[in-house]
Amino acid sequence: MHVYSLRTPRLLATFGIALLAACGGSSGSTEPQPGGQPTVQATPSLQFTPNNLTVAVGSSVTFAFGSIAHNVFFDNTQGAPSNIGDKSNASVTVTFNTAGTYVYNCHLHPGMQGTVVVR
Repeated sequence: MHVYSLRTPRLLATFGIALLAACGGSSGSTEPQPGGQPTVQATPSLQFTPNNLTVAVGSSVTFAFGSIAHNVFFDNTQGAPSNIGDKSNASVTVTFNTAGTYVYNCHLHPGMQGTVVVR
């Protein structure tokens, strides 16, 4: 015999809220945050997180690399910072001094791409 109680709807609602919170509802895009330097993680799942970032002119962005080697090569856009060679277990900070849209890729992992928009 199945016992249905008033707790069941509350448990389902709680689970649904927790699931939504875990998903974060993020589109992978990050607007500038006051008081902090943005960090882009090169993940083991072969993604840059966040993969779209917006910063102000003169801002620095840290690219953090875990145990899997990645690199960051900016498309040939005037004003782009220097490329970052193969790195693992390291972080590299670059500064964006010119407004524009800067697309970057990991040459080790085709399809691994991100964008920094500088306003």
